[in-house]
Amino acid sequence: MARQSSPANRHPRKNRAGKPDLVVITGLSGSGKASVLKALEDLGYYSVDNLPVELIPKFAELLGDNPAVRRAAIVVDIREGTGLRRFPEVFARLRGSVNPQLIFLEADDGALVRRFSETRRPHPLGTGRSIVKSIALERARLAPIRATADLIINTSQYTVHELRAVIEDRFRHRGRGSEIMINVTSFGYRNGVPADSDLVFDVRFLPNPNYIPRFKHLTGQNPAVAKYIRSFPQTIEFLARITDLLVYLLPHYIREGKSYLTIAFGCTGGQHRSVMIADEIRKQLINAGFDAKVSHRDITFERKTAGAGRA
Repeated sequence: MARQSSPANRHPRKNRAGKPDLVVITGLSGSGKASVLKALEDLGYYSVDNLPVELIPKFAELLGDNPAVRRAAIVVDIREGTGLRRFPEVFARLRGSVNPQLIFLEADDGALVRRFSETRRPHPLGTGRSIVKSIALERARLAPIRATADLIINTSQYTVHELRAVIEDRFRHRGRGSEIMINVTSFGYRNGVPADSDLVFDVRFLPNPNYIPRFKHLTGQNPAVAKYIRSFPQTIEFLARITDLLVYLLPHYIREGKSYLTIAFGCTGGQHRSVMIADEIRKQLINAGFDAKVSHRDITFERKTAGAGRA
């Protein structure tokens, strides 16, 4: 079903070669594809859900011939059936008429099972097998598409509103065509590296506040914890060197047409060192004139409450 955004919200952005933008959303059932499509629609994208694979080239051709619509978003997923096997080849041919971008959404099995249970909706692969087996089968069938994605987002810990904010940060029309949207994030290696990371830095070489009893249940956002981490010379040198590296790299990414970048800092649990470093790097990038957001993937609710003070 096609949903046309109002003309008042349609603000075409300049893009390379003057081609329109086509965002293709795919991924696991229950991972939030409908929410992402709606967020893009609200940003002025012409939106189409469940477009058959064989119609994508024609849609891209029509988009290229229509000066009134310069941004569009479509959803292609497991509902396509056997036709989904042709998608990687079809997507690879789109660059002649549009600037394509492929977003792949996924989530952990537990999160997907919970979402299906809450909505009481059957899995698109049918009810002849358990939800867990359907999810595993869907992962396997979508693996070739995931391997070609420009952006992979794991939505396990996102609410609908948080996922919408991520999409808005990445795709909202910006005043200067050369801007790049930067997301600085912290994480814990025990929970895995964020799938959408572009640059990853390991800060486990810094002294760990977790072994100090008064800091154990706080986070790197607590002023005392941040002061402790900052008290070591290697912390100051690391911050300076990484800031210099990023300030050097970012203009090159911009010239290559990259519109967003995720910079991830990891420590053991994602509670102390990586949090403090991510917050500080975000401040340094803003001071250097870049648009940067910060997120902390692995801070638990209890630690967020305990460490409510900002560094």
